Amino acid sequence: MGFRDVLDITVQGGKGGDGALSFLRLKYMPKGGPDGGHGGDGGSVLLRAVDDVSALDRLAPHRRYRAETGQQGEGRNRSGTSGEDLVLEVPVGTTAVDADSGALVADLVAVGETALVARGGEGGRGNASFASARRQAPRFAEYGTAGQTVRLRLELRTIADVGLVGYPNAGKSSLLAALSNARPVIADYPFTTLSPNLGVVERDLERLTVADIPGIIEDAHEGRGLGLDFLRHISRTRLLVFVLDIAAEPAETLGALRAELESYDPGLLLRPALLVLNKTDLAEPPEVEEAEHALAAAGLPVVSVSALEGQNLEALKAALFALLPERPAPVKAEAAERRVVVRPLEVVRDESGEGWVVRGSEIEAVVRRFDPSNGEAVAYLQRIFRTHGIDRLLARAGAGDGDDVRIGDAVFAYFSDERDEEARDAAGGDGDDR
Repeated sequence: MGFRDVLDITVQGGKGGDGALSFLRLKYMPKGGPDGGHGGDGGSVLLRAVDDVSALDRLAPHRRYRAETGQQGEGRNRSGTSGEDLVLEVPVGTTAVDADSGALVADLVAVGETALVARGGEGGRGNASFASARRQAPRFAEYGTAGQTVRLRLELRTIADVGLVGYPNAGKSSLLAALSNARPVIADYPFTTLSPNLGVVERDLERLTVADIPGIIEDAHEGRGLGLDFLRHISRTRLLVFVLDIAAEPAETLGALRAELESYDPGLLLRPALLVLNKTDLAEPPEVEEAEHALAAAGLPVVSVSALEGQNLEALKAALFALLPERPAPVKAEAAERRVVVRPLEVVRDESGEGWVVRGSEIEAVVRRFDPSNGEAVAYLQRIFRTHGIDRLLARAGAGDGDDVRIGDAVFAYFSDERDEEARDAAGGDGDDR
C-alpha cells in the first residue's frame, strides 16, 4: 500500500467577527442607549492523529485550509456565534514543522492526539463596551482580528513494528510482498520504491506491521538520493531487518548500511536487528554458507531466504515475532515554544520626508481594530495614543501641526496638545473591558 508521506499546506484560523454598532430602539424609548454585542471568535485549526497512513492523501487536493469566521455581533447585546474549529486528520506518527522558521509545531504519536496549529482571531467588542459617563452614545465598534496563518510541512514518520533496511534493488519490496498482504511496485532496477509501503504479517492470532522504505545509498544521512526519507521513516520502528543481496558482497554492504544509520542516529544501532540474506536462489549452497559465516561476525541472527521463490519464509516470520520487542510508550519530540516577535514603539520619518510613521506591534494591532474614517473611533484612539506616549514621541521628533502620521494602514493628522484638547474630551473614558 503506497501513501503520501510529506505534504506542504497553509492553515489559517478564522477571522473574529466584528462588534456591532447598535442602539436600543423601543416603542416608548426611541433614543435608547448603545446595545451592540461582541463579535464571535474565529475558529482554530487543529491536527488530529488517526490510525490511517493514507490520511495525508485526502488533504493533498487542497493546499490551504481555513477555519470558520466568527459571526458579527448584533443589537440588544447579542454576541455573534464563534466559528467552528477545523480539525484536519493526519496519520499517527506525523510531525508538523513551521515551513518558515523550521520550528517543530506538533508531534502526534498517539491515535486521537490533537494539536492546535493556527489560532482563530478574537471577536471585536460592540459599541456598548465603549459607553461611559462621558461617552454615553459611542458610534463606533471594534473589528475582529485576523486568525493566525501558518505554512506547515507535514511529515509522516512511519510507526511500523519492523523496518526493512537495504540498498536499492536488494529485494525489499519482493520480500514484503512475499511476507504480507502488501502489493508494492516491484521491478529489477533501483528506486522502484519511491515512498514507503506497509504490509501486515500474521501468524495465528499475532500480527505485526512491516515498512519497506526507499532504498538507502552512501551518504544518505547527508540527504543524498532518498536517504533522509528513508532515515526519517525508520527512526520509529522497533526492529530493523537488514535485507542483503547475496550477490552484492553482503558483509561489506552490512557495514556500509550500519555506518549510514550511525551517522544519522547512533541509537539506531542499539535497536534489535535481524539479517536477511536474500536471493539465495541465485547462489549455490556453499556460497550461501560462506556468506552466512561472514555475516555471523556481526553478532546478529541471520536468516537466508529467496523472496522470489518463497524459500524459508516461515522461518523468517518466526524470527520476526521472536525478536520483536514489546511496544514502548511513544516518545514525542517537544514542540518549540511559538514566540511572538514584539516590535518596540518608535517614530521615524516616512519615505517622502514630509510625514511620520509610528511603528510598534501593540499600537498597530490596536489601530487595526477600528475604522480610521470614524471620527469618534479616532477620538478614542487619540486617548490611547496619549497613554502610550506617542504624542510626546512625535513632538520630540519634530512633528508639526497638520503632519500626516501613519500607523499600520491608517493615516492620522498630528496636532499639538492645545489643538488636540477638544478631541481628547470627546474620547472620554476607555469603556469597560470585555
